Amino acid sequence: MRTRSSSNLVGNSSSNPTTSNPKRRNRRRSKQPFSLEESPVVTMADQRTMAELLRAPTEGYAEAIVVPPILAEHFELKHSLINMMTSDQFFGLEKDNPHDHIRWFNKITSTIKYKDVPNSAIKLMLFPFSLAGAARRWLEKEPPRSILTWEDLVSKFINEFFPPSRTTNLQNEISNFEQRFGESFHEAWDRYKDLLHACPHHGFTELHQLNTFYNALNPTDQDSLNSATGGNLLERSTRDVLTIIENKSKVRNSRNKSIVSQVKSSDVNSSSSSEIANVSQGSKSADKC
Repeated sequence: MRTRSSSNLVGNSSSNPTTSNPKRRNRRRSKQPFSLEESPVVTMADQRTMAELLRAPTEGYAEAIVVPPILAEHFELKHSLINMMTSDQFFGLEKDNPHDHIRWFNKITSTIKYKDVPNSAIKLMLFPFSLAGAARRWLEKEPPRSILTWEDLVSKFINEFFPPSRTTNLQNEISNFEQRFGESFHEAWDRYKDLLHACPHHGFTELHQLNTFYNALNPTDQDSLNSATGGNLLERSTRDVLTIIENKSKVRNSRNKSIVSQVKSSDVNSSSSSEIANVSQGSKSADKC
């Protein structure tokens, strides 16, 4: 016979899941996620004053050209060199040719010699002084530390101020060159060389250049060149043809000068003889009177 209290104890024990089903209790605990406690991040407070925070930044003044370290002691650029660079600056105008500026700059800097100082470093230091106007603004807008060598600087400079369209136009002028009406041989040759000089990267071979110039001449000058070779100009080598053209250009210059002087002297003689004739006729008429 069970007592009431004992039955209540049994009922209470059977209704408690934790005591009656230990497996279920373990299963509930295994579902809880496992996590590590994170330590709080310590941040340093900005100790600058408002005036310092509102002050204009002083970063961003790095130049585009990176000059390599100079190992020589007591090295400095003389003011005379800087003044020389500023005497003939490149402005970046439409008429300006960057190839001519590079030639001039290389010619000047090739005479500058410093012990233990590479010539390329001197070029990188002096080149900004040779620019002005739009050319200087271009260099200032280049990304900081983006020009590491002299070759990098020349490449960017030429591509900026000698765009592909300008190259195409000059290539067309060279290919379509023709001797003008009334233009002498040496004048045509000088004008043709100016076109080649203005676009040194035209890409035409020496054979193509000489053949273009020969075909652009009038028949008289073509015959003169053939006569100078003793036959056909095209049967000679390109080196010989170039020498013949240069010599003909020089001879033509001297001949033109001599012809001009002869014409002037003949004009003087004819004018003087006419004056003498007039005087003699006047004296005869006076005698008759």
